[in-house]
Order: sequence, then structure tokens, then C-alpha cells
Amino acid sequence: MASIIDGKAFAQGLREQIATEVSELKANHGLTPGLAVVLVGEDPASQVYVRNKAKQTEEVGMNSYEHRLDANTSREDLMALVNQLNNDDRVNGILVQLPLPTHLDDKEVINAINVEKDVDGFHILNVGRLSIGENSLVPCTPSGCIMMLKDQLGDLSGLNAVVVGRSNIVGKPMVQLLLNENCTVTVAHSRTKNLPDVCRGADILVAAVGRAEMIKGDWVKPGATVIDVGINRITTDEGKNKLVGDVEFATAEPVSGAITPVPGGVGPMTIACLLNNTLIAAKRQNNIS
Repeated sequence: MASIIDGKAFAQGLREQIATEVSELKANHGLTPGLAVVLVGEDPASQVYVRNKAKQTEEVGMNSYEHRLDANTSREDLMALVNQLNNDDRVNGILVQLPLPTHLDDKEVINAINVEKDVDGFHILNVGRLSIGENSLVPCTPSGCIMMLKDQLGDLSGLNAVVVGRSNIVGKPMVQLLLNENCTVTVAHSRTKNLPDVCRGADILVAAVGRAEMIKGDWVKPGATVIDVGINRITTDEGKNKLVGDVEFATAEPVSGAITPVPGGVGPMTIACLLNNTLIAAKRQNNIS
């Protein structure tokens, strides 16, 4: 029977650590880290996420700056706001909530953010720095995954890792982080042949493909550590809504050595790692080690 990796408890511990460091920054340097979040439009899921970010930002003692823009906001107005936040010394981290309305270019907006304030880790320079092992701001979800893996397994060096999914937000940065920990990494995706066999070779199996319960228990190597990044809403036979991951938990959990549940696994780590990135950014911008 697998040990359950409690992302909720891990995230709580990380936030407590961040709150302590923020308190020390205020006391020793007169510095309060600030996170600016920009939301364009009325997407309900994004609104909930932004509200949670603001709440948790304030709970750790940081300043939260929220900018809500109309769905019809022009490219020029959005870029002007990003430029204003780039030049605001109170703001150490900038996050533009994705997806943007279709008339706006996600990549253009992300790359307009000051790379040192890009707490999502999506700026092309942060992506490049991560790929060659330099200091960078790392995307929040993979960052949380690697923290939980190291907490669970200690040294990851030499382990076989399989990442199922190659998105720019999770799959690709996850590969780079695992390589930086000296894992042997395989990237699997929709065109991979014999996917179950590939997964069975993994000491670490990261599922980030966005398909409900795609990965079955007999795809999991006995004793492997399974990190399930997927969040999929399905309707049960009883007609109820239910959140499930990309891994079929009921069949994978008895085989795994350790596994993240959905919900309560990777999800809570994402905002905690965003706050951690804001803290890192504030320290770097003020030359504090």
C-alpha cells in the first residue's frame, strides 16, 4: 500500500516557512515582497484562482496588488499596465493570469514582463536559464513536484523518471528539473509507442497529460513514486461531479511506493510555490542572499 503524499500539508509547511522569511525581510531590511496579479476578463475558474492567490499572498505577510481588466481590454492598455508594474519597485513578482482573451497574444504579454519579476517562470529567458541549469524562476507546478519528490525520496540521482506530457507549463520544465537532479528522463506523449511499457520502467512517474484516469495501475512499476498533476472533472455513474487525476488512483495506489492524490496532492503546491518565487525574486532584486 502506497504512502499518500499530502500536498496540502506540504504546502502549509512551505507557506509557514515563507511567512517566517518575509517577517525577517521586514525586520532586517525594511522590505515587504509584493505580488501583482493581472486578470483580463471574467473566466470563473480564473477568478477563483486569483482570489485564492491574493488571500494566501496576504496571509504570508506580502503585499498583494490585484488588477482586474475588462475582457475587451486592448493590447496597448495591457502592455502599458505590464510596463507600469515592471517599473514599480513595490512589485517584485508579476503574474498575468492565463488564458487571455483570444485577441491578446499570451507569449507576447509574458515576454513583456521583466524576467526578474516573472514569478510564473514562463518568460523565454527563464525557460532558457532553466534548460542550461542556471538560476531561474521555475514554473510553479513542476517546482512543487520536485520539492515533494525530494522530500519523499531524498537524493534522486540515477533514478529512472518518466514524464507523460510535454506542455511548456508542466511537462518540459519538469524534465529539466529532473535532469538537474541527475535522473535518467524519458518524455512520453500522445505519439509514444507502447506507452504502458514505457511507464513500467519508471522509478518516478509524473502524469501531466490532462486525460482523466488514463494511466492504469498495471502501468506502474511496483514501488514507484507517482506524481499526478492532472485535474479532470468527470461525472460519476450517480450523476455527481468528481475531480480525478490522470492516474487511476484506485488501481495505482496499491502498487505504488508513494502517490499524490487528486485533489490534495500537487494542486495546493502551485500557489505556495508562486509565493516562494515572489520571495526569491524580492531577495534577488535587492541583492539579499
